[in-house]
Amino acid sequence: MTTSAFAASAVVGDLRTLFTGGVTRPVAWRRAQLTALRAMLTEQAESFLGALYADLRKNAVEAQRAELDLVIGEIDHTLDNLGAWLSPEGAELPSRLLPGEGRVVRDPLGVVLIVGPWNYPLQLVLAPLVGALAAGNVAVLKPSELSPSVSAAIAAHVPDYLDGVKVVEGAIPETTALLEQKFDHIFYTGNGVVGRIVMAAAAKHLTPVTLELGGKSPAVVEPGADLAVTAQRLAYGKFANAGQTCVAPDYVLAVGGTGAELAKHLDTTIRAMYGDDPATSPAYGRIINERHFDRLAGLLESGHAAVGGQHDRAGKFIAPTVLTGVEPDAPVMQQEIFGPILPIIDVPDLDAAIAFITGRDKPLALYAFTDSAETKARLEAETSSGGLVFGTAIVQLGAPALPFGGVGESGMGRYHGRYSIDNFSHVKAVLDKPLTA
Repeated sequence: MTTSAFAASAVVGDLRTLFTGGVTRPVAWRRAQLTALRAMLTEQAESFLGALYADLRKNAVEAQRAELDLVIGEIDHTLDNLGAWLSPEGAELPSRLLPGEGRVVRDPLGVVLIVGPWNYPLQLVLAPLVGALAAGNVAVLKPSELSPSVSAAIAAHVPDYLDGVKVVEGAIPETTALLEQKFDHIFYTGNGVVGRIVMAAAAKHLTPVTLELGGKSPAVVEPGADLAVTAQRLAYGKFANAGQTCVAPDYVLAVGGTGAELAKHLDTTIRAMYGDDPATSPAYGRIINERHFDRLAGLLESGHAAVGGQHDRAGKFIAPTVLTGVEPDAPVMQQEIFGPILPIIDVPDLDAAIAFITGRDKPLALYAFTDSAETKARLEAETSSGGLVFGTAIVQLGAPALPFGGVGESGMGRYHGRYSIDNFSHVKAVLDKPLTA
């Protein structure tokens, strides 16, 4: 449905009535909703895959793995562990409060708003929903208007499967109308500019927020690393979804002269993945729209295109591109790239790499390709990022037992698995002291 300010109030009001009636509190209801969500993803898979291709030309294998299967895995992990996660936890009391009992319980928050992005328009709406439902909440979903086919598919199928969820389609007016309502939690995935708008709107109602933003996630490559394997894993992480991934490696810090050799291996890997002409590869996606294409095309001049560089505005195509000779103050280094352009910056040693990272905003992810235990220990101790990954890229999203979230400019809050339960719950302290002398 699309909405006005009046309709937004009605949407939220209907869900709040459902929540206050206690329907969502039983664990059986939560399990039933998660099971129904899983059924929707399996029974309507072709519809969602077709929508993802229409919006992003995302091929079916990649879309199934990164959009549907990831959410299904999240559901399965949650269903397997939900009873244990929701069980009250005993808490030790000091002797002066004995006799008595302390425990921690998790209460659902109420009505949750989930505002999704366009780059993974199914996964990044439904994965947070898994946690919201598991915690016993009801939810409003606002898919991105920039991926209209997926938005329409979500709006068409959700009402047939889920009881405590409403879908609102539309653009800025609809999102603005929703943000004027009082929610019990807002979960936003997107960029920092809109994240600040969401946070300001939430502040009017003292509503807690989770902001999953992004930023420039670096990849450190050290001498001694297997550069062929490094190139394969970097290329997969960078060029999946045509680089339009919030945790994609944004740039490479090539330590000690590894940059030139790494670029050669990346060339070989990209040809193996997408052929000599990626424009004809069914495995390679497209840029979401002309505005983002124009922004990315302008960044191609920030260095020498050692690999790729071809682009076609009419087809919204930018080839997988590796830039060398990039200066730290080049335009491509002043913003999150969010596209298939990988700059390589040469640094003399690990000290310089750490200084480069810590001198900038804290990234959503930090990747390192090294065999050195000392390097791994230093990066863990001396840098701050939403997540730290050694030896691969972006696949941390597929581990539901690991928290996912940013820090500083890359976001706040975390989710996946048990962390989603805590994110969408009030962790309540209970102290029970008997009325005896």
